Amino acid sequence: MQKPHISLAEAYTKLGQSSELFQTFFTHGTLSIELYQPKGKDLQQPHLQDEVYVVARGEGTFMVSETRVSFEAGDVLFAPAGAVHRFGTFSEDFLVWVIFYGPKGGEGN
Repeated sequence: MQKPHISLAEAYTKLGQSSELFQTFFTHGTLSIELYQPKGKDLQQPHLQDEVYVVARGEGTFMVSETRVSFEAGDVLFAPAGAVHRFGTFSEDFLVWVIFYGPKGGEGN
């Protein structure tokens, strides 16, 4: 069994020890939970699964399809599977939990 808990501080330290912009910390069935910190520009491409973001630190703007919203720490954002989405602007300290879940193609409406 994988460890059932990780603090933001511990996850951030592990992310910092990697050359990647994200690290996966939990997986279970279709569920995957990562910590993500883009640098300068968000280069994400549409994903195969539905996706939830929980903003751990920072603020900025998030675009999904034709919608643009502002966000800050503590906010929750959603991108359905296959949707064009990205963080348009974000503060230097921006850090977000990413939760992928469900079948490829998403769960639908």
